[in-house]
Amino acid sequence: MIIVMCGPGGVGKGTVVARLVADDSRLWLSRSWTTRTQRPGEPDDAYTYVTREQFEQHIAEDGFLEYAEFLGNLYGTPWPDAHDDRDVVLEIDVQGAAQVLERSPEALFILLEPPSAEVQAERLRGRGDPPEQAERRIAVAQGELAEGRRLGAICIVNDDLDRTVAHCAQLITDARHPGLG
Repeated sequence: MIIVMCGPGGVGKGTVVARLVADDSRLWLSRSWTTRTQRPGEPDDAYTYVTREQFEQHIAEDGFLEYAEFLGNLYGTPWPDAHDDRDVVLEIDVQGAAQVLERSPEALFILLEPPSAEVQAERLRGRGDPPEQAERRIAVAQGELAEGRRLGAICIVNDDLDRTVAHCAQLITDARHPGLG
């Protein structure tokens, strides 16, 4: 099963996904590629950091399930390898989610939303985004959220981490066992 976790920057995708993967041995996180620079304090394995040339070569080789350009940087999800019988989690933006849903319409599609633009801005600043980049991310967030809803995502406002993780875990369980809920 493919689980798409998406939403604009600062909604807590990474935190929620990290908890889900830590709590469920049947999940594994597909590591996205990016051409952006690593943020201060960001783990080395948050992304596979590559040059634009390397990224574009991988596009030419049909190496991505989805990819998009956002604020001048490329982001993409490589095709998942067969990983035992585990389900793959994709932590991506709404543009990427649309591409995944075209190829895998059965994917579980979860859209995380911030409780407010103010909370989103605090989260972006807290993770080290430069102020001008945080402002641009907030400016495009409403459009991203509207597009996610249009695509049919299950929407969750991430205003309480434990509750959000529990809700997402229940959605995954329900998707694994359709008809039992």
